[in-house]
Amino acid sequence: MRPGWDEYFMQIARTVATRATCPRLAVGAVLVREHRILTTGYNGAPRGVAHCTEAGCLLVNDHCMRATHAEANAIVQGALHGVSLVGSTAYCTHQPCVNCSKLLISAGIAKIVYDVPYLDAIAAELLAEAGVAIVPFSTVEGRA
Repeated sequence: MRPGWDEYFMQIARTVATRATCPRLAVGAVLVREHRILTTGYNGAPRGVAHCTEAGCLLVNDHCMRATHAEANAIVQGALHGVSLVGSTAYCTHQPCVNCSKLLISAGIAKIVYDVPYLDAIAAELLAEAGVAIVPFSTVEGRA
């Protein structure tokens, strides 16, 4: 059966997550506008820096400082290649943290569809204040 658009883009986000190089969590993000993929991102080290899989994680307060989050990497790809993300939808394997939520807001993302919840009251408050729709994938119509 042919998947709907939400299912299609979430499946791509899951595939993008398989490129993650931080063993703590594989996360993928796909930024889309008008059914066209603009950018993708997964969690991994910045360009020119050894990945966690090569050098190990740099943990501070149980967070890996070596890895850049998937959503941030997807936004950076837009900046590197001159792709405007205004009005786009982010399909994320995991609900964005507060820092990624702020970046998504500032990049002009209009909607976030996420699969795995990550409860962050401050992120939710900021997204709501900025008018960014945040939708659990489990509630999307026509998903598999």
